[in-house]
Amino acid sequence: MSATIKSVAEYAGVSIKTVSRVINNEGTVKPDTLAKVQQAIDALDYRPNKAARDLAGRDNYVLGYVYDNPNAYYILAMQNGILKECRSNGYELLIHPCDATNPDIIDELVNMVNSARLAGLILSPPLSEMPDVLHAMDEKGIQYVRVLSGDKAPDDKPCVLVDDYQAARQITGHLLDQGHRRIAFIAGEKQHHSTTERQRGFYQALADHGIKADPELVIDGTYSFGTGVQSIQQLLALPEPPTALFACNDEIAAGALFGARMQGVDVPEALAIAGFENSPFSTQTFPPLTTASQPTAQIAQRATSSLIRSLQARKRKAENHTIPADIFVPELIVRESTSR
Repeated sequence: MSATIKSVAEYAGVSIKTVSRVINNEGTVKPDTLAKVQQAIDALDYRPNKAARDLAGRDNYVLGYVYDNPNAYYILAMQNGILKECRSNGYELLIHPCDATNPDIIDELVNMVNSARLAGLILSPPLSEMPDVLHAMDEKGIQYVRVLSGDKAPDDKPCVLVDDYQAARQITGHLLDQGHRRIAFIAGEKQHHSTTERQRGFYQALADHGIKADPELVIDGTYSFGTGVQSIQQLLALPEPPTALFACNDEIAAGALFGARMQGVDVPEALAIAGFENSPFSTQTFPPLTTASQPTAQIAQRATSSLIRSLQARKRKAENHTIPADIFVPELIVRESTSR
């Protein structure tokens, strides 16, 4: 027979209400009492009934992850990180892919939240960076957390920051330290703020070394393998091709590496190539790619934790419950694609 909340309360020697507070992560239970209840839960292998929890309060125990991103590796890592935190806190997860350019995107999200009775949303770029979407969520009273590119929170709402600028500056600085002066940059979609931040870091590193960016070495593209293949053909056709390349993500970099090898260009002897994110693309190429390690799963887990804490604070009707923003700076990983 499965354990009940009553049997947990009796085992721990506390009231049913106290067990309920622990299960619902209300944060008002003393540490020693919390430890006793948790011990009872573990000993009895108690599993909270989600449906009963939903009926007992105004909030559902389901979060939604909404995304518009073609990078399958990024989405998988985000899902894994969110799921890990959800399971630790007794939440379920609804995953909702969408088209951020859809003119009805706001109605789509609001209807989804209402029909699924979601407690809150995890938003990743570009949705997390769309003011009209965020304004609509605020107007409807929908709780959310954002994953954003930057080093400073834009407001007091829950968010997790990724300092793409600083990481891109480090990558470009590494190429400059290798002696390269003619460095190309291939961008992803400009609707992602991470693209402009990585490009800004690229420009700043060049300026740090007194180098003016050459417009013919900067190519606008998409976060795709095909962009890398097409862009490298364009760059290698220049009268003076670049000696190094910084691609906005590993998928672009892998495409550029493939295109360069198809033309008989030796990497890294004739052309150094670096990517960004440290996705599986970076280690599945030959040679492996220098990149910036972005801990996407950890970022997702931290974002989910921030959202849950915000929901708990609202449930307690806490007046001051600002959740400090976490900042991640992707770490430079040097591999054979830039090592002569």
